[in-house]
Amino acid sequence: MTDFIPLFPLKLVVYPGEHLNLHIFEPRYKQLVRECEQNSTTFGIPSFIENRVTDFGTEIKLLSIEKRYENGEIDIKTQGVGIFKINEYYSQAPNKLYAGADIKRVEHNVEGDFLSYDKILQSVSELFKVLDIKKELPANSKSFKTYDIAHHVGFSLEQEYQLLCIPSEIERQQFMLSHLDRMIPVVKEMERLRKKASMNGHFKNIIPPKV
Repeated sequence: MTDFIPLFPLKLVVYPGEHLNLHIFEPRYKQLVRECEQNSTTFGIPSFIENRVTDFGTEIKLLSIEKRYENGEIDIKTQGVGIFKINEYYSQAPNKLYAGADIKRVEHNVEGDFLSYDKILQSVSELFKVLDIKKELPANSKSFKTYDIAHHVGFSLEQEYQLLCIPSEIERQQFMLSHLDRMIPVVKEMERLRKKASMNGHFKNIIPPKV
């Protein structure tokens, strides 16, 4: 069974549970938001990657209208509520300004392995330390899911979308760990080279080998 949903394609990935603030200024999306507000309906954000709308996206609910401007623009707060797959895409929905699609909602499991969460947390902590990133991390392995930190582990847009398409939390954990295992040595080497380059021109106190 499919349902019709208005679409708001963006060059980003939104995950279930994620809060997203948007400034709405295009007439088509002002119409979309107005209808969602009036009818208490949801809309969809599929990612726009490589000049096309992707097959999977995130269903979004409107939480609040934060500000209305005199020119009709609006600021809104939203939250991701689920994942969908597009069955039929319409570049312009019937009698509407915005795009739409017939979609099928996709089940996404959120039960992960706590040992894997521990490994992820350790790896992200190590990554942040190498890059000198001052960002608060989850308190422990029981306080987060992969979706919660997916924007903070150095994924490309394409990788963030790949994660969205994985239905199992355990598989998402492994995807994230594989990425971190590849990335951290590269980042460490880049940081080593950066520090080495910054020393050029300085007097070096080098102890010669005994030969």
